[in-house]
Amino acid sequence: MKCSIPKGTRDFLPLEMARRNYIFDTIRDVFKTFCFVPIETPAMENLSTLLGKYGEEGDKLLFKILNSGNFMDGVDVTDDYKKMSLAFCERGLRYDLTVPFARFVVQHRNDITFPFKRYQIQPVWRADRPQKGRYREFYQCDADIIGSNSLLNEWELVQIIDEVFCTLDIDVVLKINNRKILAGIAEMIGAPDKLVDITVAIDKLDKIGIDNVTKELLERGLTEKNITDLNPIFELSGSVLDKLQQLENLFQGNEIGLKGIAEMRTLFDYIEKNPTKCTIELDLTLARGLNYYTGAIFEVKAQNVTIGSICGGGRYDNLTGIFGMPDVSGVGISFGADRIYDVLTELNKFPADLEQLTNALFINFGEKETEYCIRCATKMRKAGIKTEIYPDAAKMKKQMGYADTKKIPYVIFIGESEIENNTVTIKDMLSGKQETIAFDCLVDFFTK
Repeated sequence: MKCSIPKGTRDFLPLEMARRNYIFDTIRDVFKTFCFVPIETPAMENLSTLLGKYGEEGDKLLFKILNSGNFMDGVDVTDDYKKMSLAFCERGLRYDLTVPFARFVVQHRNDITFPFKRYQIQPVWRADRPQKGRYREFYQCDADIIGSNSLLNEWELVQIIDEVFCTLDIDVVLKINNRKILAGIAEMIGAPDKLVDITVAIDKLDKIGIDNVTKELLERGLTEKNITDLNPIFELSGSVLDKLQQLENLFQGNEIGLKGIAEMRTLFDYIEKNPTKCTIELDLTLARGLNYYTGAIFEVKAQNVTIGSICGGGRYDNLTGIFGMPDVSGVGISFGADRIYDVLTELNKFPADLEQLTNALFINFGEKETEYCIRCATKMRKAGIKTEIYPDAAKMKKQMGYADTKKIPYVIFIGESEIENNTVTIKDMLSGKQETIAFDCLVDFFTK
């Protein structure tokens, strides 16, 4: 049998895990600084929870879990496909962390305090075509604020994005738009019923170009006139305020579009008064395909690496209403840890000390010496020094080779002389320098 894993999934070696944990720890620390609290939800949800929340294309990417046991009992094979599918599969792997979070809020509404600020770092699954930067199993790191309409929440998420990527030393551009503006555009061109079709198509503009977007819009039922009326949106130029003013002129009498412009003015005013290190742009073609967004939407891309978005999110006004708790607004962002990993790898920006998984290795000379090694290693570990004892009294060449392969900077020799004099002999593997010190000075040697 050939050993393999499913396409779109990956194994992670120890160094890779050290680097991934660096990303998770960095993001988690920023979340905590902004007073978000952690939760977890199950890997699988009821399909009734997931279906219909991500749009037609998103639903196609849901991994459905086959029912166990006698799931065929009572099923008429002449039923249509959808009924058959639901008969076979009542559950699915979560597509993102936001919809399960909405279900969580409704289910635990009496156990949490609103506005509720939560973070969640867990894997999600999508039945997508695997390619660079796109996996079928990947981690998301989400932060959401639910139970408040204030645009201060959007500003706070912008600050979190800036802090995370500054700490990781990744130059990014944060693109911001508003779904109310997109709804206003659909109304302006006389196709308010085609909002979803418009957003799905123009969201691909930077990937497939204007000609292919035009073709897709036609295929989705928009007319040539609709598309002609849409062109001025792509031609807006100048500063954020300039674009918003030009858009406002196009939106005369367009209530929802004007509301979106007002929200963007407020948010960008907060940003201007509290400057960020990352580049921030108003991108009126940014749509993000998820149907549940209703206000501000965010997308982050790395400046120097060709890869998809590495963070995104937005405002959703009534996602909990689907589960019986209406009129509860939320806003959130999601960091794509796997893509961030790929960016840091390509830019060679992981801290060098992550490679040092062991500070010191005790060479094993035998049972008597091992007892002394245990005593020393216990002392070092209590001081937070990453320490190993080679488990077998193998040949010296093998033990030293182990240290070389793992890039362990120091090896410690303990023989009869060291035991007799209560000392240890330490070798610097890089310089080759060797010195003998007292047992009581062992921790000081490494902490200095």
